[in-house]
Amino acid sequence: MSISSKKTASIFTRVTPELKEEAEKVLDQLQIPMSTALSMFLQQVVNQQRIPFEIKLPQKPVDYDSLTKEAFDREIQKGLDDYEKGRVLTVAEVKAKFEE
Repeated sequence: MSISSKKTASIFTRVTPELKEEAEKVLDQLQIPMSTALSMFLQQVVNQQRIPFEIKLPQKPVDYDSLTKEAFDREIQKGLDDYEKGRVLTVAEVKAKFEE
């Protein structure tokens, strides 16, 4: 009885050289070939019936000048709520984020 190999299909895609290089660096550290990583991604799309990570538009900074008084008050309240719940950063943490 012989063991038959699974058939494979080829996928060709274009990405920037920089993206490919950065992805290869990460995958090399994980010891995962690019083709295996892409197969893993596609398998998760099938298993989960969706893109296996959240995709959303980046948040735009709030344009406070264009807000109504009610909308402005809601934004201020969000900030106060964050402060009360400890969702704040120290000055050093903010500086570190800008230096990244």
